[in-house]
Amino acid sequence: MTRPKAVILVSVFALFFAAMAAWLAYSFLQQEVKSAKAAQPQRIVVAAVDIPIGTAITPAQLKVASWPKDSIPPGSARGIEAVANRVAIRPITGGDAVTEAKLKPRSGAPGAGFMTYVVPQGHRAVTVAVNEVAGVAGFLTPSDRVDVIVTTPVPGNEKENISKIVLENVPILATGQVTDQKEGKPVVVPTVTLDLVPDDAEKLVLSASKGSLQLLLRNISDSSHVDSKGATIGKVLYGSALPVKVATLHPPPPAKREPRSAAAMRTPPPRPSYTLDIVRGTEKVSKQYAE
Repeated sequence: MTRPKAVILVSVFALFFAAMAAWLAYSFLQQEVKSAKAAQPQRIVVAAVDIPIGTAITPAQLKVASWPKDSIPPGSARGIEAVANRVAIRPITGGDAVTEAKLKPRSGAPGAGFMTYVVPQGHRAVTVAVNEVAGVAGFLTPSDRVDVIVTTPVPGNEKENISKIVLENVPILATGQVTDQKEGKPVVVPTVTLDLVPDDAEKLVLSASKGSLQLLLRNISDSSHVDSKGATIGKVLYGSALPVKVATLHPPPPAKREPRSAAAMRTPPPRPSYTLDIVRGTEKVSKQYAE
């Protein structure tokens, strides 16, 4: 190979490697620019305080904060007005992004009801009407747990009532009120919505139709089982299922006496006597003895 050709070949290789190096440097710089842009924070709406489930979110509970662009949760809002006055269907911790998945759908959208998000999978929400006494004087709140007791006539003996715990440790989903008619006038009746499995829901509905219900508020840490036998008025008063009949002991009647005549009462009966014979040789002597 002549010298000019060698110079040309070396120059070509040098230009090729220079072009490759320039292209690799350019690609690296472009990737870095993209990473820098992705890492630039974006402003989204987050919770300023802890927001409990079921809360209608107010603007005071929200704030706009910077969030890394590449880790922004899907459905995040960019402005407070987009999520203000919406209802939280999940607890939102302060500082967490407020996303559509944590909010009740807007009116008219499928699944817009709030309670459908609260009922656990496989459970049912059942609402029953109670009065102020049966509802523990208004002290019941969502997430409390209660026992349900029913008072109903004893099967086969309609004159005897029995009170028995039929459901235990039932979570309360919500409390509210409905308007009912009483003596032709509208009255407000308190209601309690309970979280039950289908079998227990059937028991509750049947119990409500056959008798009156009473709710028993549990301690928040008490989940123990109660072995209830039920209570009747006989058991309450006498300690047994039926009243105990106490036998009354009467003295025996006096023996009947034969009536006696006046003469017999005036003349005493003759006293019995005995005869004693004494023999002395050829002599015999008799003597009378009376009792």
